[in-house]
Amino acid sequence: MPQILVEDLAKTYRVAERDPGLLGAVKGLVHRRHRTVEALRNVSFSLEAGELLGFIGANGAGKSTTIKILSGILKPDAGVVMVNGRAPFTDRIAHVSRIGVVFGQRTQLWWDLPVAEGFDLLADIYRVEPARYRANRDELVALLRLERVLDQPVRQLSLGQRMRAEIAAALLHEPDILFLDEPTIGLDAPSKLAVREVVRRLNRERGVTVLLTTHDMHDIEALAQRVIVIGHGQVLADSPFETLRANVLAERRLVVDFAHEAPEIIMAGVAVRRRQGQTLELAFDPARTPTPTLIAALAAAHEVVDIHVGEPAIEEVIARFYDLHGAGEA
Repeated sequence: MPQILVEDLAKTYRVAERDPGLLGAVKGLVHRRHRTVEALRNVSFSLEAGELLGFIGANGAGKSTTIKILSGILKPDAGVVMVNGRAPFTDRIAHVSRIGVVFGQRTQLWWDLPVAEGFDLLADIYRVEPARYRANRDELVALLRLERVLDQPVRQLSLGQRMRAEIAAALLHEPDILFLDEPTIGLDAPSKLAVREVVRRLNRERGVTVLLTTHDMHDIEALAQRVIVIGHGQVLADSPFETLRANVLAERRLVVDFAHEAPEIIMAGVAVRRRQGQTLELAFDPARTPTPTLIAALAAAHEVVDIHVGEPAIEEVIARFYDLHGAGEA
């Protein structure tokens, strides 16, 4: 049986509505109007132990709702959810003892306590054996570069420091599964790299199963072995990212630096994406225009200084996928 199993998951919310302005507020007190929002509809997927899944979609697609159901915070309206052989909402104490959760916009550490004391409290809550806790804490502190902030209250930390502390807090009890909901939101480049490295090491060296939701597609490209795209509460794609890229945007990019001003290029099957000074970025389908043929044609007609062949940016691939499936922001 998979470590995480989701079958025909459904969740709806009842949202209050009112007309704008003071009159609308008064009328809303007397006659309440509501509408039903279908957050999830027939969502099904599974994860084996040790997988690292990227779970992506536009705002309002259903990502955070799914994470909250999997972590036992929300109860689904319908469907089957099993994590480590347990139903998260009905067996919550046993369930949370084996999972770690990080929400980018919320904290599980105590705002006015130093980070180290927050860690100690979490170790008591999870009943982690002292020697095991100290060894795990020291390893996480070193990995996430938290030595300088252990004595600082959480409220005094920068966003990057707090997120690294949150990830350490979620891992103190050595969970089998880690749910990360926007863990790098607002972080600077060094903090993002540190978080990615820790997640990668946990997954590859300890076999921790990771479900990652993020709008930072570089996180997905750097970490995820498999991608699920969700839109309007439904699973739209479930595949390795390279398969998704090949199905959605098979073209390649050729960036050429010329010795002189970039020339006008008119070739069948080749589009100019960017022209800047002596540099030209071309888009082409390698199935129709083989890369060696294109390079040879350019080099024969113009003085070329440098050439780089690459793939479209991951953000462009996902944006194209959203366009094709009408899965933009809700």
